Amino acid sequence: MSINYPDPYGPPVVPQDPAPVVPLPFHRLALLRGRRGRWWRPLAGTVVVGVGTALLMMVFVVASEVGGVILDRPTDADDMRTWGSIGDMAVELLSIAIAIPAVLLAARWVQGRPAGTVSSVTGRLRRRWLGLCLWLALPVVVVSLGITFLLPGTGDSGGEAEWVGWRSFLLALVMLCCFVPLQAAAEEYVFRGWLVQAVGSWLRSPWMAVLPQAVLFAAAHGWGTAWGFADLVVFGGVMGLLAVRTGGLEASIALHTLNNWVGMGIAAGIKGALDSDETAADMGWVEAAVDIPTILIYAAAVLWFARRRGIATVSTVAPQAPAVHVTSPHPWPTYYSPLGAQHGQQSGPVGYRAPSDGQGAAGAAPRVAPPLGWASPGGQVQPADVRVSPPHVPSAQPAPTDQARTPNGPEAPPATRPPHAPS
Repeated sequence: MSINYPDPYGPPVVPQDPAPVVPLPFHRLALLRGRRGRWWRPLAGTVVVGVGTALLMMVFVVASEVGGVILDRPTDADDMRTWGSIGDMAVELLSIAIAIPAVLLAARWVQGRPAGTVSSVTGRLRRRWLGLCLWLALPVVVVSLGITFLLPGTGDSGGEAEWVGWRSFLLALVMLCCFVPLQAAAEEYVFRGWLVQAVGSWLRSPWMAVLPQAVLFAAAHGWGTAWGFADLVVFGGVMGLLAVRTGGLEASIALHTLNNWVGMGIAAGIKGALDSDETAADMGWVEAAVDIPTILIYAAAVLWFARRRGIATVSTVAPQAPAVHVTSPHPWPTYYSPLGAQHGQQSGPVGYRAPSDGQGAAGAAPRVAPPLGWASPGGQVQPADVRVSPPHVPSAQPAPTDQARTPNGPEAPPATRPPHAPS
């Protein structure tokens, strides 16, 4: 954008700002860049997320193998270096957490929008709202787990559990507290964040944006039982709707994190439980019958608190304004005065002395014009910040009178002129 001067000594003509951006819900935030090229950017971004995550995961696994070879760690049945139950679980959690930077970079580079818009409509992860959702999820997860263990046929594991000891248990808890939030958040960023917004850039309905990712989320956990698959589909669908209705991923991250914390924390106290390949996809109908209602209760509580606290559900992030470049036909460089709007200062050519404004001495120190295109400290140049050089002031001349003028000066008035002598 440029500012044109139709009159060298007239005021600058500033083009009108574009129409305000219509606020967008969470599943439509991929359109913040605009509708141009929207049909292929989600596809290209999905490829970047998949390929980037695979490459980062490969680099991480190779680094783990190299470290195992250097430290002479033993190998497992797959001829991979092992770090023990706790170490292998940490490697697995971190290999999933690597998806977070891939999602953020795809949103920023491919779609040209702020990476924080994958987190929420405010362009960031709302930590206070996340903390409140954690408190709401805690009783739901504890009650669900307690009911599951009290029901017949679900509390026993088919054999006598062996305690691992306090040292191993506390070490596993520290590891889980550090890495489980990253693993749970990564799954939410991929499914409830990127995939919901990718489909939402094509389809306006939030239901159509939520349903595909719910099925893919269940499929990513593998096929165990029909009840386990159904439970994962319900979990992914409800968490996707919560992301749309609350304008961010905080509610889904909170429940996902606490659910994994409690489940893995219990497994950390049982010898060999962390090495098990069993996932949520392997649950039976009793566990699913308990888990699905608790998910719905949590969603109802979150929506109620979101309305009570006025949580934002539409975008408040505006696209960045283009830079302003000034073109002027003046013989001297035109520049912006960072203090002009506050102190009424005027800019002018190099060496120009501003007249006194009543607050300082006349004939202040000459100004030195900075380079062309220098912007105000605020970053974005507003029309109020533009200061143009003062127009040329012509030399002072006496006020016009009704006296006749001669080459040698004004003539005397006719009343004082001596009468013409007769011939």
